[in-house]
Amino acid sequence: MTDPVRPHRNFYGRLKGKHLKKSQEGYLEEDLAALSPGAVTWEENPARDNLDLDGLFGGKDTWLEVGFGGGEHVIHQAAENPNVGIIGCEPYINGVAMLLGKIRKASVENLKVYPGDVRDMFDVLPDQSISKAFLLYPDPWPKARHHRRRFVTPEHLEPLARVLKPGAEFRVATDIPDYVRQTLEEVPKAGFEWLAEGPEDWRTSWDDWISTRYEQKALREGRTPHYLTFRKT
Repeated sequence: MTDPVRPHRNFYGRLKGKHLKKSQEGYLEEDLAALSPGAVTWEENPARDNLDLDGLFGGKDTWLEVGFGGGEHVIHQAAENPNVGIIGCEPYINGVAMLLGKIRKASVENLKVYPGDVRDMFDVLPDQSISKAFLLYPDPWPKARHHRRRFVTPEHLEPLARVLKPGAEFRVATDIPDYVRQTLEEVPKAGFEWLAEGPEDWRTSWDDWISTRYEQKALREGRTPHYLTFRKT
């Protein structure tokens, strides 16, 4: 059997920002490899073999955070939910370094980190293996011609739906009204049900929510967060 052919995937976001602190460089060199969920990249895993999530987390339910930014939310969830395993995906290496520092301080043991494109992660996650997924303040790509780059498009939503268990929860937080529009148009097409019954359901944050740095910036600048909850049907 021949290995799968790597698909062409454009990546438009940032991979690295300002110069890393010496301590952050140390986190990357000393901690990142040990927190790997397994062979994800095409170079490591050309056959695209599935990750062994049962072996990774001892049979615990597995959650996925797409684009964890500076890691405030994913580390909070890992600390508050020791009986689940969480995988965080983030291609921006500065954010990865920030999360690694937080992991050292929190000493959580149920969190794995993939510093790359979540589409590669989708390739190696087993079908119906994820119990909850988070998409929090994703890149808004505000220009109309860039809307196809947003996460809430079939290229991302279809594989997300494949790896989520029936009944799994998918949370989306954004302060961009047009991102709300596109989310509500596209996510149900991929096999999700929006759970809101009234305005307070998208105006009020989740009970276990921790406000991120990005959300605080949005609030200071007068933008209104929206909290959208979907269920995989």
